[in-house]
Amino acid sequence: MDSLKTFEGGCHCGRVRFSVEALDAVEVERCNCSICRKAGFLHLIVPASRFHLLSGSDSLTTYTFNTGVAEHYFCKVCGVKPFYKPRSNPDGMDVNLNCLERLPEEVTIVDFDGQNWEANAAALAHKSRE
Repeated sequence: MDSLKTFEGGCHCGRVRFSVEALDAVEVERCNCSICRKAGFLHLIVPASRFHLLSGSDSLTTYTFNTGVAEHYFCKVCGVKPFYKPRSNPDGMDVNLNCLERLPEEVTIVDFDGQNWEANAAALAHKSRE
């Protein structure tokens, strides 16, 4: 079985830093919902225990919309959204693959129909399980 590796990342200005534990072969989602499409977010969803904020909590601000359940974290200085707590996986963290300094060796990007979120969200539930 493959072992978890640690990947570090952060926002553009470097004030927000985090690490995430993931396999070296990952599947990420490219969502077509209004916020993800505009931000170019590639979703690497992991259990919350595999995400660690290293620095910059004082540089984060939160944005919510629609149901207000998802918590989108942005750097107050540069505006980049490196991660968020997703409504589909409230027990996990969703990291923007584009914010990692080093990518996993194998990345498979799958399209996710977030415009029809209610009908498709259950397909993501397994991603935040240990």
